[in-house]
Amino acid sequence: MFKPLKLTDILVTVVIAVVFGIVYKLWSPLYYAVKPWGLQVDQLIYPMWFMAATVAFLIIRKPGVALLAELAAASGEFITGSEWGVSVFMAGVLQGLFAELVFALFRYRRYSVTAASLAGVASAVGSLLMDLYYNYIDDLSVWNVTLLLVCRMIGSVVICGVFAYYLVRALEATGVTNLVRPPSRADYDLLNRP
Repeated sequence: MFKPLKLTDILVTVVIAVVFGIVYKLWSPLYYAVKPWGLQVDQLIYPMWFMAATVAFLIIRKPGVALLAELAAASGEFITGSEWGVSVFMAGVLQGLFAELVFALFRYRRYSVTAASLAGVASAVGSLLMDLYYNYIDDLSVWNVTLLLVCRMIGSVVICGVFAYYLVRALEATGVTNLVRPPSRADYDLLNRP
C-alpha cells in the first residue's frame, strides 16, 4: 500500500526541516516587529512556523514526513536558541501531527493547494492547543479571540497552503525534486507527447 520512508527520504526531510528551523529563528524578529500593530495582524504571519510540514510532504509525498519535518524543524529552532525553549518541541509535534492527519485523510494521495491549505489550518489548530495550554488566549475577549482565529487561519491557508504549494512547484520546475521522487506515469506520458 504505502512505501516506507527510505533513508534518502528521511535525510531530505531533515535537510528541509533544518532550513526551516533557521527560517523559523529568523522569522521571530519580523513577528515581534508586527506584533505591536495590534488587531492580531501578527497572526497572519504566525503560520510560517508550521510551513515545514506542508513543504516536506509536498516534496517527499509519504506518510510520516509532515510530522518528522515539524519535529526536526523544531529541533533546529531549539538548537539555534529558540526563545520558547523546550516547549518548541511540543509545538512541533502538535503542528506536525495535525498536518499529518489531514494528509492521512486524503490517504497521502493529494498534493494540491487544497490539501496543503487544510494541513496548514490543521497545524494552526495544533498551535492553538499550545496557546490554550500556556494561557496565551484565555484572557482575551471574544472579539479578540475571534480575530486571532480568523487571522491565523487566513495566514495558514496563504503561507502553508498557497505559498508552500507554489514554492514546491518552483522547485519542481528546476528538476530538483526528481532526485527524491521517482517519475510518475504522467511524467512518462509527457515525454511521449508529439
